Amino acid sequence: MVPLFYLSEIEFRNIYEETSKEITREKMTNWVQKTKQLDMTVFNTTANSLNYHLETILNFFKNRHTNANAESFNSKIKLFRANQRGVVDVKFFLFRMEKLFA
Repeated sequence: MVPLFYLSEIEFRNIYEETSKEITREKMTNWVQKTKQLDMTVFNTTANSLNYHLETILNFFKNRHTNANAESFNSKIKLFRANQRGVVDVKFFLFRMEKLFA
């Protein structure tokens, strides 16, 4: 017998196979309601996060793009700044950033 939380997890993962924003909205709200009805405390945080960030999450389903490129660039900037052990001259820092990443 398959545990109920495993089936719920598989159902949640399958939502991301959808291409329509409206169908995805419906499936996510149904998943949240079903999770709360089953009193599955394992997924309470996930269900609350989905309710709070639903519109932002659904934006993924327009073009199926994420902000991974921006996050990667931000990480590179932080690493560069850490290697320089802080920034004293902001103009020179921005100049070096432009030369390295432009």
